[in-house]
Amino acid sequence: AGVFQSREEDDRKVRRREKNRVAAQRSRKKQTQKADKLHEEYESLEQENTSLKREIGKLTDEMKHLSEVLKDHEKICPLLHCTMNFVTIPRPDALASCLPR
Repeated sequence: AGVFQSREEDDRKVRRREKNRVAAQRSRKKQTQKADKLHEEYESLEQENTSLKREIGKLTDEMKHLSEVLKDHEKICPLLHCTMNFVTIPRPDALASCLPR
């Protein structure tokens, strides 16, 4: 009876080892997949960040240009030189000279 029991225990150990090996393999595969997913997300966010920085640069340049255009326009704008421009309605011809054609 002792020989039969030890063989049964050996079989149980082998099954338990195999089960543990499969579980460890599954766990490592899951960790690898998670790391791959995080890396892909990182790459995507880096690209988006680069794109947004480029857009900020373009918008900053556009803002500087428009500020210069506005500053130049303010020097010659009849609406800004009129002391009553906040009280009276500006003349259509004065307004027309300020608008782009």
